[in-house]
Amino acid sequence: MNIQSLGYRTDLFFARFGGEVQDRGHYVVIRTPSNPTYYCGNFLLFARPPGEGDFEAWLRLFAEEIGTPPTTEHIRFGWDTTTEEVGQVTPFLDAGFDLERNVVLTTREIHRPPKYNMEVVVRPLQAKEEWQGALDNQVACREEGHALDTYITFKTRQMAQYRAMTHAGLGEWFGAFLDGRLVADLGVFVERGVGRYQAVGTHPDFRRRGICGALVHQAGQYAFERLGAETLVMVADEAYHAARIYESVGFQPTERQFSLCRWPRVERAEE
Repeated sequence: MNIQSLGYRTDLFFARFGGEVQDRGHYVVIRTPSNPTYYCGNFLLFARPPGEGDFEAWLRLFAEEIGTPPTTEHIRFGWDTTTEEVGQVTPFLDAGFDLERNVVLTTREIHRPPKYNMEVVVRPLQAKEEWQGALDNQVACREEGHALDTYITFKTRQMAQYRAMTHAGLGEWFGAFLDGRLVADLGVFVERGVGRYQAVGTHPDFRRRGICGALVHQAGQYAFERLGAETLVMVADEAYHAARIYESVGFQPTERQFSLCRWPRVERAEE
């Protein structure tokens, strides 16, 4: 399957490194056996939006390719589109799925945003303690609905993969430090000139202070100058305010990305 969506193409950077990507022709199987609660790493990506009769067919394929409870507690589908087309999602919504709408933002150059924290120090992580600080920050930034214990398990595994990717020379993980404390972090990984940001997170106690803008800006500069990036990609919830921060640094919306997700009953899944 020739994937057109830049958002999903760059998602596969991480799936190929830490898991399995198998092309079935009209859909692609993405699995991350080492992190089964990584819901964006265990899903099916279809060539088109859902149509007539796809509800039952897609559920069957997910059970065959990804799994069923108790091994797999979630169900997630995506489709390769760059437009607003969502297809026939009503049967999924009636069955308890959420329709997730993301915006894919890109840029070929980056500039300093109007709101920019001059005190924060941004640099790639080095020491083990700094990676632990990033993990702690990611956990502190989790959205409501995530159970702490399962989220820590998921995020610990995910951050271990990101660290392995930095050791493999595929990118860097950046921390924003204020008075020696890591207060925000993100990753940028590059493949064939395309750089993809990951997991931008500012600690709740340090938001609205221009730290995120400074972090995204300096990490982008580093990616262009030292990681070989020619285009930078960011994927964000289109209703979330962070997209405006990214636009202030030079990113512009270029695509839409959709997925249908059904989370476990007790808690919302990790992303």
